[in-house]
Amino acid sequence: MIQLVDLKKQYKTIKKDVDAAIRGVVNNTDFIMGEDLRQFEKEFAQFCTSKFAVGVDSGTGALELALHALGIKQGDEVIVPCFTFYATASAVASVGAKPVFVDVDDETGNMDPEGLEKAVTPKTKAIIPVHLFGQPVDMSKIVSFAKRHNLYLIEDTAQSHGAKYKMENVGWKTAGSVGIMGCFSFYPGKNLGAYGDGGAIITNSEEIADKLKLLRDYGRTAKYEHSILGFNRRLDTIQAAILRVKLKKLAKWNAARRKNADLYDKLLSQIGVRTIKISPFTEPVRHVYAIRVPNRDALAEHLKKNGVATGVHYPIPLHLQKSFADLGYKKGDFPVAEKMAEEILSLPMYPELKESEIKKIAGHIKQFYKK
Repeated sequence: MIQLVDLKKQYKTIKKDVDAAIRGVVNNTDFIMGEDLRQFEKEFAQFCTSKFAVGVDSGTGALELALHALGIKQGDEVIVPCFTFYATASAVASVGAKPVFVDVDDETGNMDPEGLEKAVTPKTKAIIPVHLFGQPVDMSKIVSFAKRHNLYLIEDTAQSHGAKYKMENVGWKTAGSVGIMGCFSFYPGKNLGAYGDGGAIITNSEEIADKLKLLRDYGRTAKYEHSILGFNRRLDTIQAAILRVKLKKLAKWNAARRKNADLYDKLLSQIGVRTIKISPFTEPVRHVYAIRVPNRDALAEHLKKNGVATGVHYPIPLHLQKSFADLGYKKGDFPVAEKMAEEILSLPMYPELKESEIKKIAGHIKQFYKK
């Protein structure tokens, strides 16, 4: 079986260094807020071309703490895309604010800037674009919109570690480094994945970084002294140690993903399969390789029978999730996202995926559509 993501293959390439990193933390019994965490934060901030990074417990935790740090609260509204992972919107709801959905671009699946003006109200305080599948949003337009309406801009960079985008009159920037904060997930299957949950927030503001460090650790200024209401949102030292090993490989892994995606693009274009369009102002990191096809479920079953695992990112747009029913959205409100949810199919994608395996997958897809 060709797995959708194969972490065992990755582990074999870094086993010696990862095992040594884990032993080091255990031998030092340095489990909470340890030295590897401090070093990882410095190294990850540098990788993201940002001044500060704050390790937290998950990508969801990163989004929630970012909103808390900005004082987003009940009665406020935050604009988010309706086609993304659940946490982008649930984080908004968790601080008592209202997620306001917008549709996505038909070719990329990213937030469509054209729909933003209709989403703004006097209650809008922030916008959270998601760099979906490893490809950045059109940030020139998003930044312009946020400035025009005096909104906080938080980048959901959970799927785009190391991706870049070119902005008008600015040049190339690293995903997550333009907004007031960039929020990352280190879920195991991510381009930079921990061996459990993990996340980080990057920012160029020392004041915000200091507040995030308080928020993640009970608002603590000394062992039993708490200056603000905080949470238990820390990144474990052992996960930071593992991430330090992997971070050294990330640029190489991202390049391998792009090479694999380019081969998919070439082979699938020859058989007329629709792929996610890559915008010329981006350098994506191809976290998910998604195609859009009719008879999606039948194709997935065909591939499964032929030893190829697939996934669906995402089968239900957020505005149609039961947990957001009280927001009053209905089917038909965001037609692009709804159509994508019916057609989207994720194919195997990871750095160790072989050229022969990609050709085999493309061959099975070609066979399916010849029936």
